[in-house]
Amino acid sequence: MKDLSLFHIIRKSSLKENAPLLLLFHGYGSDENDLFSFANELPEELYIISARAPYPMQPYGNAWYAINFDAEKGKWSDDEQAKASRDLIGKFIDEVVENYPVNKDNITLLGFSQGTILCYAVALTYPEKINNVIALSGYVNENLFEIKPENHYKYLNFYCSHGSVDQVIPVDWARQSPKFLSALNIKNKYSEFPVGHGVAPQNFHEFKNWLAQLI
Repeated sequence: MKDLSLFHIIRKSSLKENAPLLLLFHGYGSDENDLFSFANELPEELYIISARAPYPMQPYGNAWYAINFDAEKGKWSDDEQAKASRDLIGKFIDEVVENYPVNKDNITLLGFSQGTILCYAVALTYPEKINNVIALSGYVNENLFEIKPENHYKYLNFYCSHGSVDQVIPVDWARQSPKFLSALNIKNKYSEFPVGHGVAPQNFHEFKNWLAQLI
């Protein structure tokens, strides 16, 4: 592991060079080991890197940005911290391409929950850096990016999924994502599964097959 902007762990590709890259971004209060747990179930040609969010939490875990739980204001997010993480991820992608034997023209982001919110923001801010996004149990926060002309997004492809009984992020929020993406003529697939805030086995198999067709 090289010393880049974000701490990360790696599963190397079966390919020696020009490997398709999959970057994993965990949820609020978790760390780089969470999503990495299913790395070995994914195609062996993928070069997989799981990043740790930059803001440590107590007593453990990390966040891409603070979420404050205030009795008067309700739950609210630190959008400035989120934008800083968005840009840090953009820089990290460049560093990964420079330091590892990956294909800069075959890059997929996979996020869960808060990691998904960041993946949307990164893809819509830096569409030239990536190709595909797997957006699990998250939603589009339009405060985190400025929309570019549609032609900037023509190479993006999204797989979005959500639990129909998610108690953390309402499924209604996630249902807006395909509408938002389609309005920008961005290719997307949306699925729901009868689970809470998590990834059902059938969800895993579906996005695994979706990704296998693109790499």
